[in-house]
Amino acid sequence: MAVYNYDVVVLGSGPAGEGAAINAAKHGRKVAVVDNRQVIGGNCIHLGTIPSKALRNSVKQIIHFNNNPMFRTIGEPRWFSFPDVLKSAERVIGKQVNSHTSYFARNRVDVYFGTASFVDEHTIHVVNPNGGTERLVGKQIVIATGSRPYRPNDVDFTHPRVYDSDTILTLSHTPRRLIIYGAGVIGCEYASIFSGLGVLVDLIDTRDQLLSFLDDEISDALSYHLRTNNVLIRHNEEYERIEGMEHGVVLHLKSGKKLRADALLWCNGRTGNTDQLALENVGIEVNSRGQITVDENYRTACSNILAAGDVIGWPSLASAAFDQGRSAAGNLIGDDSARYVDDIPTGIYTIPEISSLGKNERDLTQARIPYEVGKAFFKSMARAQISGEPVGMLKILFHRETLEVLGVHCFGDQASEILHIGQAIMNQKGEANNIKYFINTTFNYPTMAEAYRVAAFDGLNRLF
Repeated sequence: MAVYNYDVVVLGSGPAGEGAAINAAKHGRKVAVVDNRQVIGGNCIHLGTIPSKALRNSVKQIIHFNNNPMFRTIGEPRWFSFPDVLKSAERVIGKQVNSHTSYFARNRVDVYFGTASFVDEHTIHVVNPNGGTERLVGKQIVIATGSRPYRPNDVDFTHPRVYDSDTILTLSHTPRRLIIYGAGVIGCEYASIFSGLGVLVDLIDTRDQLLSFLDDEISDALSYHLRTNNVLIRHNEEYERIEGMEHGVVLHLKSGKKLRADALLWCNGRTGNTDQLALENVGIEVNSRGQITVDENYRTACSNILAAGDVIGWPSLASAAFDQGRSAAGNLIGDDSARYVDDIPTGIYTIPEISSLGKNERDLTQARIPYEVGKAFFKSMARAQISGEPVGMLKILFHRETLEVLGVHCFGDQASEILHIGQAIMNQKGEANNIKYFINTTFNYPTMAEAYRVAAFDGLNRLF
């Protein structure tokens, strides 16, 4: 059995693994990455972030074509199947794999494909796809194996009509009616995608409000727009059992309701990919969802082993995972890239999309912080009128006395892009974080960025 020695061994090639590996390599460390696929990219590229966002973009283009009168000179509205729009995602996946493969190559990171497990705190056993084995010895190890959909034992995921957010990418037809169980971020995003394809969607929410971590006004807006697009939202419901049938599925709810659809998509939680790592050999325990506990430096219970990304739980975002991985490596090499990643913007790719950062009105009210609100509605913005995307709003929350920007919340087209302007100001120190920046700065016209100026004037006009 071949044995190879490294300074750092990273398990997983998704965003967290890539961030850790490349940061360590750039600081002169000899680095290896192990991934259980035969291509790099992790769940982010192959099953999660990239496929769902590529699907969403294709569906959004279809909606725009079908609702814009200008295109009627070309032809009548068209409806596309789910497999049709999935092809666009496959093209993007291929391009992303090529790009990220080149990142590892340029930084001279060795990549091993196979299933990794711990022999001891410094040794990784790798079983290759062809059955061969290798051992990697690392002074330090980073676990970045990601997560997968949580699958309760009483749901039969082998049934051809029952899917999770990974296997839905194998769907070979377009259902007429779809049940989505779980109304978190993934459930809401897929509700938008399928309703945009003309599918009738039942969205089952185990809570009393969609995405309750959002500002209430933004959550309400999402609920409204989903409902106007053939999504029936059922709050405060839990499943009793799921009955798979030859041509569909029946969802039995504890409330006594029975819902029938052509297929069911399970979107209720994630599980860390830790079950094959043999963590017991290094004294690391996981919680009930297979997640690893780390400290503020991303170190596990074993001092030379760190963990980052979805495998540690919150916030389970690709953007945060990359920074967590980079920060974990920063703790290994002892440079200024080491930090605890908690200033994380929310990006939710529903139709329309949502993005937010900082405190919401509920937070500020509970903390008894005197704040004011400034709003800009997209329907009044020239750029939104030109692009035919009038739905949405930018909302700025700021301190009434210091004028410090406390939170930015956006709902509408390009929300995840628009938010970063507010993020840049919120990250300034002292008096530089001031809502008057948006008034005293000239924005290109027409742009969506101009919404900050409109919202700032609106908010300042409320002061007395």
